[in-house]
Amino acid sequence: MSAYRLLADIGGTNARFALQAPGGGFADIEVLACRDYDHVKDAIDAYLARATARGRATDDIRHAAIAIANPVEGDVVSMTNHHWRFSIAGLKDACSLATLLVVNDFAALAQALPHLDATGRVRIGGPEAAAVDGRPMGLVGPGTGLGVSGVVPAGEGRWIALPGEGGHASFAPVTRAEMRLLDALWEEYGHVSAERLLSGPGLEAIHRALAGDSLAAADISARALDGSCAACRATVDAFCAILGSVAGNVALTFGATGGTYIGGGIVPRLGPLFHASEFRARFEGKGRLQPYLARIPTWLVTEPYPALRGVAALLDAATR
Repeated sequence: MSAYRLLADIGGTNARFALQAPGGGFADIEVLACRDYDHVKDAIDAYLARATARGRATDDIRHAAIAIANPVEGDVVSMTNHHWRFSIAGLKDACSLATLLVVNDFAALAQALPHLDATGRVRIGGPEAAAVDGRPMGLVGPGTGLGVSGVVPAGEGRWIALPGEGGHASFAPVTRAEMRLLDALWEEYGHVSAERLLSGPGLEAIHRALAGDSLAAADISARALDGSCAACRATVDAFCAILGSVAGNVALTFGATGGTYIGGGIVPRLGPLFHASEFRARFEGKGRLQPYLARIPTWLVTEPYPALRGVAALLDAATR
């Protein structure tokens, strides 16, 4: 029987897979494009076939865990930002598994936060003092969508991640320019969530509203970084400022004096533009609670596959 467990972190764009031996590190990490597969099992089968070709024993894997960018309530998972839909029990049987744990992806990422060290995170402004040990931590992450979560201490070194869909909470403008953004997006979407702005499609939506033309998110970021497009730089600046406001809201909601983290795939690509942005000022800019927020450190998650670490910890707990 294979000693490996199968781990996956599935977003709206990419599915990240790994094998893990009990108590060991990750092996055969591979990223597959979700659009290339009709069903989640097709992606799993393709990954396992490649791992087998690399010499891994995968025929008898019995335990697996999937972190997925979606609410996980009941047996049926239907992804918000991708077409995959599946039954957890059906997938477990189809893969001949004894254990299949399926959890929200940002709950898995939140579970990894207490274990990140200096190599897996970068401070974004704020105080040099350390976070308060044993206190809740907040998490916000723009990618294909917007993930929001937190993790709270549960005693004896244990932590409990809080799954939720805070990215779909209503967007609240802070400036007159953002009120105009909201007005433009109302016309397009009706309800305007934070995710409508803080995501890949959100970056594109901000640019349409500010510049009046359409560009892909990757092009907006690239042109802002190389200085070739003032409108793209304005788009990125607006994105970072809004992210700061939302992260501050999350910190207040969770009482996240253990720190607030930025995950997801977009912000690491913004490089120096994010560090020079209004993110931190907007994080703290909550009126009478500014001194409270000023004491809370903010970090950018730089570890390549943190949700895999988190979902592995959740699988450990489920199979004890």
